Amino acid sequence: MQRDKLDQFIQKYALGGMVNSAKWSCSNNVLSTSFITPDKNLLGKVTVNNFNFNDCDFGVYSTDQLQKLLGVLGDNIDLSITDFNGKPTALSVKNGSISFDYVLADPAVIPEVNDLKRIPEFETKINLDTKFIFTFIKGKTALSESDTFSILDNNGKTEVVIGYSSINTNRITIPVSTEGSGLTDIISFNANLFKEILTANKECTTAVLEVSNDGLARVVFNINDFKSVYYLVATQGVD
Repeated sequence: MQRDKLDQFIQKYALGGMVNSAKWSCSNNVLSTSFITPDKNLLGKVTVNNFNFNDCDFGVYSTDQLQKLLGVLGDNIDLSITDFNGKPTALSVKNGSISFDYVLADPAVIPEVNDLKRIPEFETKINLDTKFIFTFIKGKTALSESDTFSILDNNGKTEVVIGYSSINTNRITIPVSTEGSGLTDIISFNANLFKEILTANKECTTAVLEVSNDGLARVVFNINDFKSVYYLVATQGVD
């Protein structure tokens, strides 16, 4: 197995350290995890097909530690599970003569991620392409102190603004194309989370950011064997 495939899976849910604990589930060579940030402003699910591994469920409590251990190994790895009385206790990873064991957690200690009880109508659909993804990442890096980005209608044109405020502020405005715009007011989301989402999926060339006036956004990435779905909860209105 290519280590890169496992690295990408982890990156797409860990989001630069925003999520550290997750339950992994493997069934019929499909590996998946559902996750939520500690502040509950984001929840999501990542799946990867053609992942040749035994059917099992286990908890990864410290994803950052697992990432560091994987960094020790080369590109081609072998994975196996150590279990006790049928319960997974360790993930064994080997590359040639080098190997490590990572202690697994009981899934019961991982925060439960419930499906959304109601998914609202998404009135606004913003096209995301490579240019937008890298512009937003660079813009958020430049305005590191700005914690939110806002989506607004400017004389019939939809814009994404990093650092928006009703008062004079440093900000970056990114015009976007839409498949439909039904914004009834300015709506804002966590810019740090969104930057990490885009960074983890930056190899994607096209996606759609769906926004509901009820205060929820959804973005879905389909990249080769990966499917990543993220839901962002709107922040309180900016000044």
